[in-house]
Amino acid sequence: MNWELVGWLAIGASVIIIVASFISAKKNTVTVSGKKVDLVDTNASPSALHLALEIAWPVLFIASLGMLTFKEVMGFSAVLLTATVITGVIWLVDRFFFRKQRIQRAANAHDPVLVEMAKSFFPVILIVFLLRSFLYEPFKIPSGSMVPTLLVGDFILVNKYTYGVRLPVINKKIFAVGEPQRSDVMVFRYPVDPSKDFIKRVIGIPGDTIAYTNKRLTVNGVPVETKANGSYTETEGGMRFFDRFTEKLGEKSHEMMVDPSWPAMNLGQVREFPMKSNCTYNNEGLSCKVPAGHYFMMGDSRDNSDDGRFWGFVPEANIVGRAVLVWMNFGSMKRVGTAIE
Repeated sequence: MNWELVGWLAIGASVIIIVASFISAKKNTVTVSGKKVDLVDTNASPSALHLALEIAWPVLFIASLGMLTFKEVMGFSAVLLTATVITGVIWLVDRFFFRKQRIQRAANAHDPVLVEMAKSFFPVILIVFLLRSFLYEPFKIPSGSMVPTLLVGDFILVNKYTYGVRLPVINKKIFAVGEPQRSDVMVFRYPVDPSKDFIKRVIGIPGDTIAYTNKRLTVNGVPVETKANGSYTETEGGMRFFDRFTEKLGEKSHEMMVDPSWPAMNLGQVREFPMKSNCTYNNEGLSCKVPAGHYFMMGDSRDNSDDGRFWGFVPEANIVGRAVLVWMNFGSMKRVGTAIE
């Protein structure tokens, strides 16, 4: 389905209905002794146009916000903030200014449809905005870079306060709570394009020296403990076979996998990035010194992941939160409730 076309049609139809209602309202209002008086009986049943208006305003509101997200004019957090502000302002302005005028014109006057919508939407949007900004935010896994830990189609919850409380939209930390640790699965804003969210595993913290040579990981000169753990066959986009391992990074163990037929390092995929001088590359792999205030990230599907090996370090300011739980996967219900380690 062409959702962009649906969005534009919804906006257009809603605008037509709203304009028609304004024209109708103007015709049904006269001025008597300097005061505007409605000719419509407020006790009468709502007209068909009024009923249509009760649908048009919410549709226009939802479709407009949806198009802002769909066309990537704003991120979803900014869209939610905008929706909260708009509905809150409409409700407050009506409460302290226009409501008194309506009561003076007709004691049993109803609230306009726009005001009713704002009053209904505002508390719901505000609660959602606060929950996803400061507590937990849902994400969907779109790619296989974190297989076998996370599968395509997993819906996950991300803890937004584990690494500190941040202001929504601008993502500025205002209260420090904790810092990312090696092996954490972390969501962050992609350094190459901060409008996109990425999810990878923390491999290196500030000050660490990370080496990935011939598909084996070393942290600060100590090889990371790795044990073979069977195989994995990927069928999406064609058959591909991986060797699966259990890797112990610090005190935590997690699953990861490599494709034995894949080269250890593809130098052609390495891009320019800030502080690239901290890294050295060759055909066998790379070695990087993680700068202060930055983190080195890698996917668990090592040969199917666009990660820090190719675009560098994640600044602390780009952190979104720590992935903690799979709350839904429509293709595999048994994954619901899986803790992310």
